[in-house]
Formats: sequence, C-alpha cells, structure tokens
Amino acid sequence: MRLTTVAAAAAVAMVAVAGGALLTPHPDTTGARTSVDLAGNTVQLDGPPPRASAPSAGHGRFVVDSVGLDVPLGSLDVADGVIDPPGATSAYWVRNLGVAPSAAPHGTVFVAMHSLRGGGVGPGNALIDVADGRARVTAGATITVDDVTYQVTRTEIVPKGDIRADARIWADTPDRLVVVTCLQRPDGRPSVDNAVIEARRV
Repeated sequence: MRLTTVAAAAAVAMVAVAGGALLTPHPDTTGARTSVDLAGNTVQLDGPPPRASAPSAGHGRFVVDSVGLDVPLGSLDVADGVIDPPGATSAYWVRNLGVAPSAAPHGTVFVAMHSLRGGGVGPGNALIDVADGRARVTAGATITVDDVTYQVTRTEIVPKGDIRADARIWADTPDRLVVVTCLQRPDGRPSVDNAVIEARRV
C-alpha cells in the first residue's frame, strides 16, 4: 500500500492510496523491494522504494481481537507527499499526520499497513474480506493501538482515485482512529480500492 499525500490549504491532508505486495517464491534480484510476510514468505512490495520515510519500530502493538490480529506497531512520516509502509509484518501510525496514540484525546490517529495478494499474509489481510469486497472488521469491534482502545464505528470501501480528496477521512478529530489498507481483488490483480476503518476511543 502506498499513500500519496498533498497538504491542503485548510491543513487537512489529502491522501491517495495505491499499491500492495505480491507473494513471490523467487524474489526479483534486480532491485525490486522485498520484505517478508507474517508467514515468513518473501514478498515483493509494489512501487518504487519509499522516499526516506524515516520508519521506526517499538511503539507497542496493533490488536484487533475480532479477527485475530496482533502485530507490532511501528511509525513513519509522510515524506515527499507519500506514506509507504516499509514492511509487511507491522502496522504503522503516521507521525506527521494527525496525532500520536498517546495524544488520542487531541486528534485522529492514522494507521496504515500492507495487505498482500497472491497468497501473501500481511496485517491488512486480516481486516479485509476479499471474496465479498468489504472490510472484515464490523461496527462495535475493538482496536487497540499502543494500549489505546477504540471501538469501530464504520467501514467503507473507497476507490483509490477518490480517497485523495475525501477530506472527511483525513479530518483531524479528537478521539478518532482511521485505519487504511488495500482491498485486494479475488482475481489477484493489483488493488484498485482501499478499505477504510474508522473508530472512536473508548
């Protein structure tokens, strides 16, 4: 998943979401970006290398009990207008968009992660129902981000070409969480939609 960001005049970030990753039993050694998935398989990340997004680890856990997801929480910055998770085994909160989980009462925490196609298993795969083209997480489910607990209020599927200009998604609102991952397609072709999960702190 690759997120392209443009600052808006009203200080609302506009983000476009694209990309994902593909399970690859024979990694490309010609410069393609590779990572490992949650099953330890090698995956090839879509798109060019990220632009110095300054990723870091060590920010607790991202947990969604209702779908059995419990992964490390890293963080990264929007860099040159792009949010690009550097790996396929963690969720990442965006340091320079919204607020940190520790400041949840003061704004929106934005979290991005990869989902994988072609048999790969990324954190985002637990959140999506590929066959039905929807989020697996439903209203009322809880999400814990670095020991801050939220309850899901709504989910939606947004075409990648439309999410960039959706100011409602990118609004910085107290006690709010927004999680974005690619919605993969049953035929294995690259994702064209994003699953967006919104939640409120409890």
